[in-house]
Amino acid sequence: MEKKKRLTPYVILISCAAALGGLLFGYDTAVISGAIGFLQVKFSLDSVAVGWVTSCILIGCAIGVSIAGVLSDRFGRKKILVLSAIIFAASSVGAALAGSYMTLVIWRMLAGVGIGLTSLITPLYIAEMAPAEVRGKLVSVNQLAITIGIFVVYFINAAIASGSTQAWNVSTGWRMMMGIGVIPSALFLIALIPAGESPRWLTQHGKADRALGVLKKVEGNSEDAQSELTEIQEANKIIDDSRFRDLFNKTWFPVVVIGVLLALFQQFSGSNAIMYYAPEIFKGAGFGQDGAFMATVSIGMINMVITVVSLGLVDRVGRKQLLGWGSLAMSICLLIVAICFFTGASATLTLIFVLLAIASYAISLAPVTWILISEIFPSRIRGRAMSICTVVLWLSDFTLSYTFPILTQNIGEGWTFMLYTAVTLLSAIFIWRVLPETKGKSLEQIERFWKDRANS
Repeated sequence: MEKKKRLTPYVILISCAAALGGLLFGYDTAVISGAIGFLQVKFSLDSVAVGWVTSCILIGCAIGVSIAGVLSDRFGRKKILVLSAIIFAASSVGAALAGSYMTLVIWRMLAGVGIGLTSLITPLYIAEMAPAEVRGKLVSVNQLAITIGIFVVYFINAAIASGSTQAWNVSTGWRMMMGIGVIPSALFLIALIPAGESPRWLTQHGKADRALGVLKKVEGNSEDAQSELTEIQEANKIIDDSRFRDLFNKTWFPVVVIGVLLALFQQFSGSNAIMYYAPEIFKGAGFGQDGAFMATVSIGMINMVITVVSLGLVDRVGRKQLLGWGSLAMSICLLIVAICFFTGASATLTLIFVLLAIASYAISLAPVTWILISEIFPSRIRGRAMSICTVVLWLSDFTLSYTFPILTQNIGEGWTFMLYTAVTLLSAIFIWRVLPETKGKSLEQIERFWKDRANS
């Protein structure tokens, strides 16, 4: 019987430190929801400009993630996380001091670069540090941190704007919303100081002694650390001739396709459209201004709480079951939301099923997609392979957020949610028919699975 490994304090420390990048991810993407109304007045923005200043950060995300894999493979996972912390701090200050619309767009795109870096490197770094038995749970901590960042920024925005005049919010309030991001950026940078480099990256770069030192902290004893190092070294020998072009051979191209489709399903499920445009959605459903704001806060709450639940399930129930049933549940809930818009049902009923859809997303597509794209690729090309998947993810997010107001204006909320219903149903079918289960397997075992399947 295999001995269950103990989760060491060091693993918890580095996982939480890395996940602070996720908190900044959530903060910087959601802060615009509170500021956009004041920015529209401040810079006299039309609807196109409003859409662009909301979604331009996602272009930065795509740029960041497109370079993250190459940079992390060359310089190491930790160094790129440090770089992202610096970018977060600089962009927060820059956005707060922006004197024009275009200057603000530039700083928000730079913030997106930081988000893109962390969106790839954080789950990758945690996956390469964590023991297999708890890897899913620890990678999910990053998703939890994202939801906490979103939830926190809703309240920060409300605290800044509440009780203040419109004139003050237009001149100063939105700047405070943007600028406060420098505080978690500094905490992120400080928290990374005691974190070590990924032992897998160190081994690949001929630094086995340093890798063993990190593994001793991760495993808690020298025997398990040496055993883990040996497995990593043996896996490196097997794939020593792997190169970026190997992503397109018969072994890895199907895996790339799986990763890309997971990214597409996650974004075109419509969840982020709900996050970005929640107040307008709820106004369309019949809520007043105050009711729409409180409904938006409830989305942040349910998103965070259900993500906590997913932490306890992802390594127990498994990736495939959570993704499959979560996608199906989301499809059913979005269908009912669409029907509510078609029939003019009560705002409360619409809110209930929007919350259930977000809950289904938070327990499945949100955390598990990141887990899978961090563990299904071989070590030597994992960073670049994840870059491909995550670029697709961010460009899909941009497309979703940019087209949502266009779709609702031209075909209505009901048919827009019907599109998302179809996507999540396709997601469930794909997951049940194609996706293998990876829970409890080491990264090296997952790699051997794909090789064996390709050769069978």
